[in-house]
Amino acid sequence: MRLDIRTPIGLMFSIFGGLLLVFGIVTEGDAIYERSLGINVNASWGAVLLAFGAAMLWLGRAHPAPPPVSDAPPEGPSPS
Repeated sequence: MRLDIRTPIGLMFSIFGGLLLVFGIVTEGDAIYERSLGINVNASWGAVLLAFGAAMLWLGRAHPAPPPVSDAPPEGPSPS
């Protein structure tokens, strides 16, 4: 089984980042951003998470994991 951990991590961060980015865009200018000096932290960090997730997905596709190394002896006649 060749499971590359970058793919599920990339999907998770991309989904969370996309949701947070959309929430930040929809709530732009609301009173909830008064505590953060008017900075839309949700949109900013959503973009960061989305970029990280996209990078992990790209790395998982561009550089796939090497095949597992087998510890079993090679098959065939034994050298005598």
